Amino acid sequence: MPLGTLRRRALHLPAGAGEPPAPRGRRPPLSRTTAHPGSDRPERWLHQTGTSTRPEGHHVTASPLLGLPGAVAGSGDDEAVAWHYGDPMGEQRAAGRHPLLVDLSHHDVLMVTGPDRLTWLHTLTTQHLTDLPDGSRTDGLVLDPQGRVEHAFTITEVGGTVYLVTDPGHGEALLKYLTMMVFWSKVEVAPADLARLRLIGARTDGTLTTADLLDRAPTPGQAMEQSGILISADPAGIDLLVPRAEFAAVAGKLLAAGARPAGTWAHEALRIAAGTPRLGIDTDEKTIPNELPWLDTAVHLHKGCYRGQETVARVHNLGRPPRRLVRLHLDGSVDRLPEIGSALLTADGRVVGRVGSSAHHHENGPMALALLKRSVPLGAPLLADGVDAVADPDDMADPDTAPPVSAIDRRAFSQVRRP
Repeated sequence: MPLGTLRRRALHLPAGAGEPPAPRGRRPPLSRTTAHPGSDRPERWLHQTGTSTRPEGHHVTASPLLGLPGAVAGSGDDEAVAWHYGDPMGEQRAAGRHPLLVDLSHHDVLMVTGPDRLTWLHTLTTQHLTDLPDGSRTDGLVLDPQGRVEHAFTITEVGGTVYLVTDPGHGEALLKYLTMMVFWSKVEVAPADLARLRLIGARTDGTLTTADLLDRAPTPGQAMEQSGILISADPAGIDLLVPRAEFAAVAGKLLAAGARPAGTWAHEALRIAAGTPRLGIDTDEKTIPNELPWLDTAVHLHKGCYRGQETVARVHNLGRPPRRLVRLHLDGSVDRLPEIGSALLTADGRVVGRVGSSAHHHENGPMALALLKRSVPLGAPLLADGVDAVADPDDMADPDTAPPVSAIDRRAFSQVRRP
């Protein structure tokens, strides 16, 4: 189906439905019903289960912001925070005019201390960290020996401590790996009792100053500590790591300063529209950094040896990753979103990729992220878990027109390697 047709149909919803399906993997459980405004009938087509990557038996404390008016709790990994506050589409639209406050207090935060912290992390991760200045923020990955992504996190160095923030459900495995790799290094790794708040949208800088949290907001890549609150920025927003005992009070200050509450639905939809992957949802056991935007933000291509570097360097030099992360525009005339991990098919049934996150975007309608084979041509009709889809043309630059990074001719190189 042509891209224009999909976009025109994107917001066509079933009759009587008050809102489109939730982002895949962030849905209320089957036992919860959400009535359409002005109707006594539950919109049963909305109710699908979420997914969780947390260890079985892991206890999650509900966020105090679930007490805000209109708050509806999420599910799966996001069950402890608000899915939305009564108007998920309005929350997304507001980002163009207002600062939005997103409750990410369920994300996992680790802290690394000790004189060897930066050199030690430098040897374990894809990022160059030996000279990371105090008050800096960047991204990093841990790869397996074959170069496949195992862990993804932000890295912030402030006041002699490195803070690592990863998606919910991944902190325990990251802590276990790092602890196992300490050996004789002078470092200590531990969970941090900090909760994450995120400001996105317009005028976020002014919100911090109005709330008397900072005189000057950090620019992307900067971090600072003020009264025990760690504040850092990336190109998409500002993060605050707040002591949990002060979480409700700090959130209240930001809301009083003009920020509007936004749930994980809005946050996920805007993330998908930006083409930003989420670990374990938009990645699988075969994903390498070269297939993702993380190659630009979380990988230093000229640093020394780290686990998995050989694969990253080889694929980068040849310029031919096997897949690429793309945004999918989905047919909005159906009342569901694709399952995480479902196969992405061509019209003749050939498997050409894997579907990850999906959500309804306030402008683009239903969207998803997918890992797509680089051989798929621009405009090819696709099926994402039975839903008509087409890849965004901005993500579909022909890989064969891009020359390899190295001076080696790939065809000649293949002939040399041939026995």
